Amino acid sequence: MIFYSLKELFLLAGAALMLDWIVGDPKWPTHPVIWIGRLIRGLERYLQPERWKERPSVVRGLGIVLTLLTLIISSGFMWLLVWAANAVHPWFGYAVSAWFISTTIAVKGLKEAAMLVYKPLVQGKLDEARKYVGYIVGRDTADLDEREASRAAVETVAENTVDALVSPLLFALIGGAPLAMLYRAVNTLDSMVGYRNEKYKYFGWFSARTDDVFNYIPARITGVMLTISALFDLRMSAKDAIRSIRAFAHLHPSPNSGIPESAVAGAIGIELGGMNTYFGVTSERARMGWPKRPLVAEDIVLAVRLLYRVSFILFAGVIAGWFIVN
Repeated sequence: MIFYSLKELFLLAGAALMLDWIVGDPKWPTHPVIWIGRLIRGLERYLQPERWKERPSVVRGLGIVLTLLTLIISSGFMWLLVWAANAVHPWFGYAVSAWFISTTIAVKGLKEAAMLVYKPLVQGKLDEARKYVGYIVGRDTADLDEREASRAAVETVAENTVDALVSPLLFALIGGAPLAMLYRAVNTLDSMVGYRNEKYKYFGWFSARTDDVFNYIPARITGVMLTISALFDLRMSAKDAIRSIRAFAHLHPSPNSGIPESAVAGAIGIELGGMNTYFGVTSERARMGWPKRPLVAEDIVLAVRLLYRVSFILFAGVIAGWFIVN
């Protein structure tokens, strides 16, 4: 059995965050999320939920099986890998743990994805910006103007401050690489099957609810951290971030995503939400924040700054934690 002390977990989390700042998402070997995605698709084909589409209760049950098997296999494999590395040498175990925790974090990757939208926008290349928006959101992008493309990128950075930073790091602090990878499996399940459409509304129900539960506390911690982060920028308002969370977060269809989105909107002084189109069907998403000025491409940069400040706060926290328990 491998049980890292709290001191070791603080160091592993800090090292993983530094690795992500420097290296980002690994291009080789294949990113663990890709393997988790392949596992999910393989299990989906094996469970064949479409055979039972006339029996929603059976499809829900198959969805529960999909979620549990994915979490057990993903975290179990990670545990075995860390155990094997630790058997070779404890320092090798540390290195493997820190590396795989870093793959569950995506601060640098999220920044790069957002900047792929920002750069063509400021160069007037709207078609190119739309293409890159399509890489990070599920909505239709063909008719987006500059404001809507910028909004999509800002909302993605805000929401993923929870999914790509705070949540995986907090779970790593609790259970090291296996628990961080378990969280990443939860998040990947939600992104692949956690939709309310005809295909997945029953099969993906349990995966979506599991993601809501896992992100519940991290999302609220993120709201606090985004508010604190706004204090370090004269262009932002921590007071309005708090007011925005209180006024708008509960309007979001997700119990968690509304918190970081409303915090970022309030801090920057813009309005997020509005009309989104999915597969040709347009729907109104709850509006968050107050439009003190028009939303522009530069707001993508401001959202990324908030993301990085939250990561700096977390890093300072884990280092402080190490000193306290040392």
